[in-house]
Amino acid sequence: MQACGNTHCIILFAHGSRDPGWRVPIEAVAERIRQLAPGTTVACAYLEFTMPELSTAVNQVLADGARTITIWPMFLGVGRHAREDLPKLVDALRAQHPQARFCLQAPIAEHPEVLQAMAQAMLQDPFL
Repeated sequence: MQACGNTHCIILFAHGSRDPGWRVPIEAVAERIRQLAPGTTVACAYLEFTMPELSTAVNQVLADGARTITIWPMFLGVGRHAREDLPKLVDALRAQHPQARFCLQAPIAEHPEVLQAMAQAMLQDPFL
């Protein structure tokens, strides 16, 4: 992970999987963010089965100089992980790191532009 060029960092938070190839799309999004906004620090973190977990990623970006961390849940819906587990993890991080500011976003698939992009991609179906 690169050092924070500024004091704001983004963490993409995903479920995780025992399949090591599962993380490739999440890391591709992180790389695309870096390409679109050079100097932006982006880390990936996972709930289970895949490393690093959220607390490890947060500790790293804080050590690198972050003071504000935006966490984007890379979920397609608001299931138990997004509704219950992640807010508890973020509350614990806020208690552990009172000097840092955490911004927890809604799951990425709830973002209107993401919904639009998914619908547009599906309309590329050659059978339509």
